Amino acid sequence: MHSSFAHDLKTARRRSGLSQADCGHLLGIPKRRISAFETGKDLPSVSEICSLSLVFGRSFESLFSLVFLEARADLRNRLATLPRAARGWLGRLNRQHTLNVLAERLEDSRAFRV
Repeated sequence: MHSSFAHDLKTARRRSGLSQADCGHLLGIPKRRISAFETGKDLPSVSEICSLSLVFGRSFESLFSLVFLEARADLRNRLATLPRAARGWLGRLNRQHTLNVLAERLEDSRAFRV
């Protein structure tokens, strides 16, 4: 997971013509933190991901495509084994609707394209 993001980020940065120092300056972080992202030693915070997305014109989903694939597979497995709602629980109709929509979203090949 980290290595795919690291490679993708490094490629995007190089294609943009920006140095690690440039990216660090734009994000307000040390150059060594950009290096840690690109070597897979660390992952950016949500704020840093948003900034990287803006700098490179890439969506969050495209920057973390493998993470989304793993999350989709994990959710499919957990959805299949989710316990039933307690009897008489008032939120069960909303719960079922949410679970149905989630199942459709997980099967939709267009959602979070890789």
